[in-house]
Formats: sequence, C-alpha cells, structure tokens
Amino acid sequence: MTPVAKAQWQIHLCVVLWGFTAILGKLITLPALPLVWWRMLLVTAALALLPRVWRGLRALPPRLIAAYAGIGALVALHWLTFYGSIKLSNASVGATCIALGTPMTALLEPWLARRPFSWGDVLLGIAVLPGVALVVGGVPAGMHLGIAVGALSALLVALFGSLNKRFVEHGDALTVTALELGAGTLLLTLCVPLMPFVFPAFAGDVFALPDLHDFSLLLVLAMACTLFPFALSLVALRHMSAFAAQLAVNLEPVYAILLAIVLLGEQRELSPQFYIGVVIILGAVLVHPLLTRRRRIEHPETLATAEAKGIVE
Repeated sequence: MTPVAKAQWQIHLCVVLWGFTAILGKLITLPALPLVWWRMLLVTAALALLPRVWRGLRALPPRLIAAYAGIGALVALHWLTFYGSIKLSNASVGATCIALGTPMTALLEPWLARRPFSWGDVLLGIAVLPGVALVVGGVPAGMHLGIAVGALSALLVALFGSLNKRFVEHGDALTVTALELGAGTLLLTLCVPLMPFVFPAFAGDVFALPDLHDFSLLLVLAMACTLFPFALSLVALRHMSAFAAQLAVNLEPVYAILLAIVLLGEQRELSPQFYIGVVIILGAVLVHPLLTRRRRIEHPETLATAEAKGIVE
C-alpha cells in the first residue's frame, strides 16, 4: 500500500469515528462551552501522562509551540461552534454544515499551506454547494441559526486544517495533539466569563462536575472520538492535502445522519430535500479520488487530512 493510499484509509477511519461526535454532542446534556471544555481537558490530561509527549514538547522550538497553540485556539472555536450548531438545530444539520469547509479549504490551503493552487479543487468544492443549499432548504426555519453557526464552524475547520497541513511535519503527532488541545482548553477557560454576554446559548459552568451519564459519554467522546482520530489525522496529513482530507470529512454527515436516524429518530425532522442534498455532497466525495488518479503528480509531498478540521486528498 502506498503512503497516499494508507493516508486515505487512515482519514476515512477518522471520519467514521468523527461521525459519532455529533450524536454524542446531542446526547450529552451540557451546553456547548462546557461540553467542548471537558472534551479537550480529558484528552490533554490523558496525553500529559505520556513521557513521549513531554520529550516531543522539549524538542520543539518556541516558534512552533506558538504556531501549534494558535492552531489549537482555532480547533477549540471550531468545536465550540460545531456543538453550538448541533444544540441550535440537530446532529444531522450540524454535521452536514461541515461540508462547507470544502470550498473554503480549496481557497485557503494554497495560501496557508503554500501548495499550488488547483482550479479542479475549487470547482469540486463549489459542486458541494448545491447539496448544502438543499440541506438548508430541507430543515425547519427554527434551525437556520444553527446552520449559520455551522457555516462559521466550517470556516474554522478550513483554517486549522490548512495550517495543520503546513506545520504537521515538524512535530510528533501526539505532542502536537496535546499542545493544540491544551491551548484550546486554556482559551475556552478564558472565554467562560465572557460567553454569557457574547453567546448565552453556548454558556455553562465548566467547573461543575458532569453527572455520571454525561461524564461517561464525555469519556467516549474524548478518548475514542477525539484523541485517537485527531492524532491519526495528523499522521495522514503528512501524505495528503488538507483539501483531500476535508473532502473525505464530508462523509461525516452521512455517518452522523444514519446514526441519528437509528439512535435519535431525527428523520422526522427532515424533508426528502435534505437527503437529496446529502447525496450531492456524497457524490463530490466519491468523484474526487477518480479525478486525482488522472493527474500527473509533480509534487508528491503535497498530496493527500485533518481536517479536520485537516482534517485531505
């Protein structure tokens, strides 16, 4: 298996696990801010127990530490708006909005990650937009604020995915994960007193211990759906572009919708138009590998995740 093919399998495994995050976000009763704060804190605490992480941190120059910390701030804001979108709409809509990150990544990655601009990527990203438009038209009007917040979340994932692509080769994946999520936890802690005034719907007491139900789900969210796929996506990004990874992440809403139907019965809230939009998004994801196989690879180091966030080619 070539490094690029392996990276594609790795990113799709990440996407499957990320498909559960929207469901868990809906099942956890905490508001968006404490939900994301606990998610990031648990992962950071787990990684802090690994000597490998501390060795990697000592090996990083201050400039890279600052860069990863800044990316971590974007990750925190992405997750905050992602779960805010879910709370304001539902799991299916919140996950589908991430597809907007594809055209954004096509425009931002060449600038932020310093790779050649591709009109093919831009056009494929634009092809996703009719699907997103159908998704928006297929939900009740009361969920439109959730879609707007979800679009902001997609912009943030395009930013941090492209920046991760630029810096991913300079640090150990677990060390980078710990540094980014630790910085994100610190940012969210600083946001606690401001959130009731800036966006009351996201606010909540981050220092109150969750009940057993929420804490159990938070552990699953942090360990199985965050720590492992986040680090793995950074490994995959070494052999694929941020655009390719983000395009693969468009499959996340497909998994999330199927899970939401089975676990939450959300199909009663959505129209057939919504599902037609999802099919268009899925079609763009499947076409991309076929197109890239025909390209002559002149710069293999720029090929495709996260992303994620990076999540991609």
